[in-house]
Amino acid sequence: MKLLKKYIIVAVTLIGISSSVIAQSNGSVVRKRSGNDRNRNKQNEAQITDRMQSFFEETPTNESDLMWMRVIYRQLDASCNKNAPLFYPEEKTQDQENLFRIIMRLLANNQIKAYEYLDGREIFTDEYRIKVKDMLDRFHVIYDEAKGSTEKNPKFTIDDSDVPANEVLSYYILERWEFDSRDNQMKTKVDAICPVLHRSGDFGGEAIKYPMFWVKMQDIRPWLVQQYIFTDDDNNLAKYTYDDFFLLTMYNGDIYKTRNLQNKSMMQLYPDAKALKRAQDSIQCRLDSFENNLWVPDREEIIAKREAEATKKAKLEANDSTSNDDTEKKVAIKEDEKEQKSSARSSRAKKPAKRKEVKQSKIKNNNSTVRSVRRRK
Repeated sequence: MKLLKKYIIVAVTLIGISSSVIAQSNGSVVRKRSGNDRNRNKQNEAQITDRMQSFFEETPTNESDLMWMRVIYRQLDASCNKNAPLFYPEEKTQDQENLFRIIMRLLANNQIKAYEYLDGREIFTDEYRIKVKDMLDRFHVIYDEAKGSTEKNPKFTIDDSDVPANEVLSYYILERWEFDSRDNQMKTKVDAICPVLHRSGDFGGEAIKYPMFWVKMQDIRPWLVQQYIFTDDDNNLAKYTYDDFFLLTMYNGDIYKTRNLQNKSMMQLYPDAKALKRAQDSIQCRLDSFENNLWVPDREEIIAKREAEATKKAKLEANDSTSNDDTEKKVAIKEDEKEQKSSARSSRAKKPAKRKEVKQSKIKNNNSTVRSVRRRK
């Protein structure tokens, strides 16, 4: 009996080993590897932990520490070459993804919050937080509910071809200019960004702008830091990130609104196109020169400024003298030409007068001779 039990145990172990070998040959190991691959893919994706998110959180600036602050609204258009990194490539590549696709991916995974676009004001509270599903339905974006999606944690899957990245041709940004008294520096930062859809009607015509939602820049910064972009066609190395792009103000946009008491846009305040352009340039000039106008220049700066003005004045005088010499030469040449023309005309006019005098003298002489002959007779 003992030997029989040993044989049975050995047979069972051999059967288990053979079944495991068969299972490996049938692909159970492949399924196990596929699970590992999925985990690796998840790890390779930009996973932002709570600790990393807290690293990018900024403490709100106390207004008592500010000497001056102004809120500017800008429009970043895709037609400007400086703004091209925000819109291209339209399709996702191996290592490149445009800004709108990043935002839509984060919204679909419920990793960031989005807020309603209110005409004339921005309120980033839970009361005005949008539902991603309603937003997708409103702008006719095709989606499916992802696995594990709940009412409290809704998640969606959107195919890359269904993301309307080619229709987002501009962005609205909320820009804040602050002069902090603690470090005596002017700071420019982007508080929020809003993608704008450009869609034409069923019968074509000019495209209509549809602002979609506001996203706080603070919420998406951890992902913007990880996406490298190249900003120059002559250098195809991705040396900057999206975060650098906004921190270094590498974009270029027109001012379409400033925070004012009437809460009106620039178009409402300046309906004329020329007046609007002058107002935009004036605001930008004041923003650029505000920090310089706060400080009193020292002795070296005053001397350098005077020398620069003296050299500039000398150049202007030299240019004026050369221009005066040229004008004097031109005037002298014109006067010589006039004198030559007048002398030619006078010489032509004098010749017939001499002939008349000669004829008259001949006539007089003839008359005198006749009279003298008659008297002799």
